[in-house]
Amino acid sequence: MVVIVGGGISGLSTAWFLRRRGRAVRVLESRDRVGGLIATDRSDGFVVERGPNSTLQKAGTSDDALGRLVAEAGLGDRLVEAGEAGRKRYILRAGQLRALPTSPIAFLTTKLFSWRAKLRLLREPFIRPGASEESIARFAERRLGREFLDYAVRPFISGVYAGDATALSVRAAVPRIYELEQTYGSLIRGAVALGKVAKGAGTPAGRMISFDRGMASLPEAIAGALPEGACRTGCEAVALRRTAEGWDVHWRTTAGSGVEHARTVVLALPASEAANLLEPLSAEAAQIIRSIPYAPVASVALGYDRDQVRHPLDGFGFLTPRNEDVRLLGGLFSSSLFAQRAPPGKVLITAFIGGSTDPGAAALADEELLGRVGDDLARVLGIAGAPGFVRIARHARAIPQYTLGHLERLAQVDRAVQGLPGLVLRASWRGGISVADCIRNGEGCARQITEDSAPEG
Repeated sequence: MVVIVGGGISGLSTAWFLRRRGRAVRVLESRDRVGGLIATDRSDGFVVERGPNSTLQKAGTSDDALGRLVAEAGLGDRLVEAGEAGRKRYILRAGQLRALPTSPIAFLTTKLFSWRAKLRLLREPFIRPGASEESIARFAERRLGREFLDYAVRPFISGVYAGDATALSVRAAVPRIYELEQTYGSLIRGAVALGKVAKGAGTPAGRMISFDRGMASLPEAIAGALPEGACRTGCEAVALRRTAEGWDVHWRTTAGSGVEHARTVVLALPASEAANLLEPLSAEAAQIIRSIPYAPVASVALGYDRDQVRHPLDGFGFLTPRNEDVRLLGGLFSSSLFAQRAPPGKVLITAFIGGSTDPGAAALADEELLGRVGDDLARVLGIAGAPGFVRIARHARAIPQYTLGHLERLAQVDRAVQGLPGLVLRASWRGGISVADCIRNGEGCARQITEDSAPEG
């Protein structure tokens, strides 16, 4: 038996792939639902994501654990792919939204970057690789120049991590970018070698997907397809105890308490919750994990009549550099991305505020928050009047931050728990923060567990 503590996408995907490998599993989730931050509100004809709005599928590649899980869980006919509009991304500059170029010709003609910044890129192939541990901001400015840092890299980091590019580690947070420099000596040479220039360097590789009834369909389907009783919600793990056979996981519910016996335990929990369970077993590991910072984010979904919004909403959404006079991190054109996210004649826009560079914004009172978000959207998108539909989701600890030294600290954690065989740590605070990353890591975790231990009799 493998007991998995945490019913978010990391824990559920680990459970799924373990079951596919013939292992008995039990998932313990303290909340009354599965999915963790993945949650969908369906009301008044709107489909609103309270957490991740989509994920990137690398179809046809060995990395596509997401595709394998979707197919095996019978979700293939419920998958929806972002429309062509999803390839266009806007950046706010000088109060105007400008499309991020996706081809060499578009790059040459765009007004998003000055000619001085474009000419600065000619130096990039001749810049030597930097230190192994470098912030994203330092890496980007060294290779691409300050203007690209301010109007491309910083907004991207705010949009993905809600993070501060001066604090995040390039090697930990964006490892594929770091590896391009290490392998090819240049981002441009690497992009050319991998064919990314022809495909459009301004768009992610893969297809952006969700599900017909929102992202919550994914964890709900996984939990529903596991054997009856394999996933217990409203069940909090309160302590771990080593035994001669493996582990005892002590749990409690509103109805009582009990113990699960397991050969292997997977802690698929946010950092602070994992640290609480680890504290009696390894104070060193617990202290390091507890120190991992998280960015707070408030997500505000607003529904408008289509004729209230002057902007065509013909894209994925927009990102706002921190040097613009707008407090938003950015916004998604949710009803342009996926069909049936808003009733006929309506549009749904999801705005994000807060993050590591403006943590107080995520904690604003509802009235002040809506006023700030509404004013910013009105300026950026040309919106007249108030929204007819509003949903607010707050996450005090939304996204783990892979700050400088993150990989070294994780190595310390792994060394500290080496004396605890059968204990596995797997969550979004290591190995990637996206839904697809968590699923890929869940598959890898299942493979590691089954290869490192004998089959159960």
